[in-house]
Amino acid sequence: MSKYETLLSILTARHSCRAFTDARVSRADIEAILTAAQRVPSWCNAQPWQVSVTSGDETDALRDALTKEAMGGKPAPDLPFPEGYSGEHRDRRRTCGWQLYEAVGVEKGDRIGSAREMMKNYAFFGAPHVAMISSGRELGAYGALDTGGFVTAFTLAAQARGIATIAQAAPAAFSPFLHDWFGLGEDRLALCVISFGYSDPDHPANSFRTARAPLDEWVDWRG
Repeated sequence: MSKYETLLSILTARHSCRAFTDARVSRADIEAILTAAQRVPSWCNAQPWQVSVTSGDETDALRDALTKEAMGGKPAPDLPFPEGYSGEHRDRRRTCGWQLYEAVGVEKGDRIGSAREMMKNYAFFGAPHVAMISSGRELGAYGALDTGGFVTAFTLAAQARGIATIAQAAPAAFSPFLHDWFGLGEDRLALCVISFGYSDPDHPANSFRTARAPLDEWVDWRG
């Protein structure tokens, strides 16, 4: 298998895992994932990402506290969330959402069921580990862009080692909570978390895969 084929197989196998087993990932595996992910490019090699990793009881305490915060707190993300989704972005978002709802038995119009699935974001879908990802505030959008590359590399490095992930923006809606919990200074932007562990292959939430748009839908060929 060529290097390209190996990379493509990892990219294709990676998916957003929404149900994990209780098994923990070894410290050696986590360090290997972090070491690989930091090889991504960044502007002037600033490497703006910082990571806090939770395990075991710390993850459980975090999931309980964040769920309570999400039930009664007011969203206040460090970076503004999207103003909306229109056109093809709306269509792709809806398709992904309904794939999940269909897999877990939530019917259209079932607001209680959809809210229940949404709240699982704050419990990290039962993952035993969470990586909280932040970027330097003074680096602005470009620091966040570089850190997005780190997030992608983390998920691919994890997949290559048989470890499942889901990158989540929803917890970052409660950035003041994350700043307090992880001791983040105001010079940092809380961007997202990556929940990770070993996938529960029998859970219906892991039974579907999202599609990707054909090239001609998003590539403008010139010359």
